[in-house]
Amino acid sequence: MKLKPLYTRLMFLLMFTIINNSNAWAQTSSYKFSFNRQQKGAGYTQVAADYKFDGTYGFDFGTTTQAISGKEGKGDYITSNQPFYFSVAVPEGNYKVTLSLGGNDASLTTVKAESRRLMLENIATKPGENKTVNFIVNVRKPQIGDTSRVALKPRENGKLDWDDKLTLEFDQKPAIKALQIEKVNDQITVFLAGNSTVVDQDDEPWAAWGQMIPRFFKPGVAVANHAESGLTLGSFMGSKRLDKIMSLIKPGDYLFIEFGHNDQKEKGPNDGAYKSYTERLKTFISRTRQKGAIPVVVTSTARRSFDANGKTVNTLGDYPAAARKVAKEEGVTLIDLNAMTTTLYDAWGVEPSKKGFVHYPANTFPGQTKPLEDNTHYNPYGAYELAKCVVEGIKASDLKLKKYLLNLPGFDPQKPDAPDTFNWPLSPKNSSVKPDGN
Repeated sequence: MKLKPLYTRLMFLLMFTIINNSNAWAQTSSYKFSFNRQQKGAGYTQVAADYKFDGTYGFDFGTTTQAISGKEGKGDYITSNQPFYFSVAVPEGNYKVTLSLGGNDASLTTVKAESRRLMLENIATKPGENKTVNFIVNVRKPQIGDTSRVALKPRENGKLDWDDKLTLEFDQKPAIKALQIEKVNDQITVFLAGNSTVVDQDDEPWAAWGQMIPRFFKPGVAVANHAESGLTLGSFMGSKRLDKIMSLIKPGDYLFIEFGHNDQKEKGPNDGAYKSYTERLKTFISRTRQKGAIPVVVTSTARRSFDANGKTVNTLGDYPAAARKVAKEEGVTLIDLNAMTTTLYDAWGVEPSKKGFVHYPANTFPGQTKPLEDNTHYNPYGAYELAKCVVEGIKASDLKLKKYLLNLPGFDPQKPDAPDTFNWPLSPKNSSVKPDGN
């Protein structure tokens, strides 16, 4: 019986230590991880190749890696032939991620962040070569201040974009020696507001341009994609997503606004392209300007629909024209993605255009027993081509943002990239469930 007070004190001390360490971790702004036994000290945490996520850091979702000993003092590293995840519990904000790459053999690395945002693609190292690369990841949470939060859809529960950690997915045949994650407060943040053609799609084979565009920016810009499938301008506001953006946006940031697909289905007496849609679009613009930030109107992507002559048909009614009109009246930069995607589809042609959309025969993916035939939602190749269209729209504008674009070859929607030139390593998760909206 005399042991009970001692036991109680020990348990109290243990809980105090755990809570104290957790609080200290939460307040940290720089996290350094080494997968190289020779790289010790200097604030690095040594991580074993099979260390499971423990609530603060580690390999996640049941994935592990293989530890490789470096040759001739070049340093150890981790690798895998399968996709793997590494997660770190961090507060909301923008983070600069720095990777030290290279190993005994040639390596090839593609990195996606959170819900399959493309950050780096096809980064190659030769045998024995070392390479350091970095990029910016935005981390967000549903909370808005102390009293409110975003009203997430059921499909968003468990989505990596909204959880309490920063998750990186590594694909192809990487060789990683070290990883550093540092919170940065000096980035321009490009916020995205939109629907399923913009959102970070979680599962293969679905994708949207918003999750591809981070790959085209240098450090200095963070992309915060708040789009969600099935939303209109009204439901985006009603679910407090615009409030969430306004709680974070600062002078010099941007808000890209693309809606229309779902708005056109609203049939109330005050709805329509030149009524509620126009009024709400102006609300987005005015609230952004009140914060000293820069609104950009993006017209809705065209649907895959062709006439008897093989030309793309407008299925969005007056909505693209209404967006153009608002942009002109408000003096806002316009990226006419509707016009560019119409050109793109015409260049593809009727049958080849299916290569950019979710058109797959049954059993292409695990558990997919029926064909997928969707003329609104894109696969990764199609989403990547659309992101290139948006990039060209930024280049053609007067936005200072364009100086942060990577120096890549220009893109002409009349001359799209061949599908077999695009390399997208499949992520582990797939779904046959069509995203909300159409």
